Amino acid sequence: MKSGLSMFSLPGYDAFLGFLLIAAAVPILALVTNKLISPRSREGERELTYESGMEPIGGAWIQFNIRYYMFALVFVIFDVETVFLYPWAVAFNRLGLLAFIEALIFIAILVVALAYAWRKGALEWS
Repeated sequence: MKSGLSMFSLPGYDAFLGFLLIAAAVPILALVTNKLISPRSREGERELTYESGMEPIGGAWIQFNIRYYMFALVFVIFDVETVFLYPWAVAFNRLGLLAFIEALIFIAILVVALAYAWRKGALEWS
């Protein structure tokens, strides 16, 4: 009978586990290194916010126009949604007619959403 530990292992995923461990270790190592070698002085000009080499004027809490957020949100939504088309395009020859119809429905939904956003003025920058 096999041991309990090997029962839960997935063969062929050793490289993936190594990648996950390295991916988790890199940001932790960067933060620890920064903490160890960074200067300790936190007074005077080091406390000021740096923005394009100009002295900060006023408080940091100011109101932005909601159009900037709407424009960014629409961009992110369509950017992420179009990424879903890449795996479909790669496997296009193997998927068949039903997958093609599903992709057309997906694209039609995106076109309707784009027309809605355009009509509501979410794509107007000024």
